[in-house]
Amino acid sequence: MTQQARSLVTDRSFGNAEPSKGDHLMNYRFLPQSIHGILDYAVAVTLIAAPFILDFKGESAFAHWLSVAAGAGLFAYSLLTDYSVGALSAIPFKAHLALDAAAGALFVVLAVVAGFETVTAAFYGVVGAAVLAVVAVTKLDATDEATLSPSLG
Repeated sequence: MTQQARSLVTDRSFGNAEPSKGDHLMNYRFLPQSIHGILDYAVAVTLIAAPFILDFKGESAFAHWLSVAAGAGLFAYSLLTDYSVGALSAIPFKAHLALDAAAGALFVVLAVVAGFETVTAAFYGVVGAAVLAVVAVTKLDATDEATLSPSLG
């Protein structure tokens, strides 16, 4: 085993995608938490509005109300998350990412096993996969955060 491979095995803990010193691999976690937060609110609105626009209720009341509830839940736990676009700091950001990952995985599974029709299944599958991708590329710490307002100093 090469020294670099050994350092990858021994220097990284579970869930820590930040490269160790001397690690020359590209860091795939590039999305700032502030941008993740903006995406959270956009996805929450999409989850609430899409069932009405795409008429999920005509196919499945379960699909309709699950999406609305998921959107409301996402909006609520985003407000409670400890990041720049949260209102309160009650939920640690890593816990927020765990909730996102669980919801994304659930949506992907439901797209396959719930028997939804084409549009609804595609919506659940695409949203679930997109959420998992965003979780995978989001920075775990708030250092070097993109700011949402210009600096006055």
